[in-house]
Amino acid sequence: MSITLHHGDLPKNIDLGKVVAVDTEAMGLHNHRDRLCLVQLSSGDGTAHLVKFEPGEYKAPNLKKMLGNPKVTKLFHYARFDVSIIKHYLGVECTPLYCTKIASNLCRTYTDRHGLRELCRELLGVELNKQQQSSDWGAKELSEDQLLYAANDVLYLHAIKKELDKMLKREGRLKLAQQCMDFIPVRAELDLSGWPEVDIFAHS
Repeated sequence: MSITLHHGDLPKNIDLGKVVAVDTEAMGLHNHRDRLCLVQLSSGDGTAHLVKFEPGEYKAPNLKKMLGNPKVTKLFHYARFDVSIIKHYLGVECTPLYCTKIASNLCRTYTDRHGLRELCRELLGVELNKQQQSSDWGAKELSEDQLLYAANDVLYLHAIKKELDKMLKREGRLKLAQQCMDFIPVRAELDLSGWPEVDIFAHS
């Protein structure tokens, strides 16, 4: 495993391939209130690139170019949050995309446990340490434990996707999964526009 921390942007010469695992860390879960602190990236080769932001410093032209590239699939776990906070702070719509949480919900119907830790344990035999899930991501200096936690959130997504795609194909739900993932940018826009907890499709 290799972890590289970048400040403010991704270097120009980094090629992460056609499928890039992406995650974010913020000061909380409210996209308007809690600022974006970190974006994590991995090509699935055991290397994680972490881009750290200071308050108000979100220019990051190289990172924005990669996230907005229509030829690069952005691979998330719980894309709804990451897509919306990236759009809010970086002004980029992350398409096309893949969400392992949605894929898991559609094919692992024998369980209600669809967190990254559960997917790593069942599908890969990897035990993740989630102790740093609630920590100060806005700190001037991030601890080694924080960096490892952040890296782990992207290092295994390619392998998880591979296993989930096998299950989706087996259950005949690949097309449905893709349709759900295509809707995520719209769901994220609803979150940012004031409908975060409202199901506008519900009968009420």
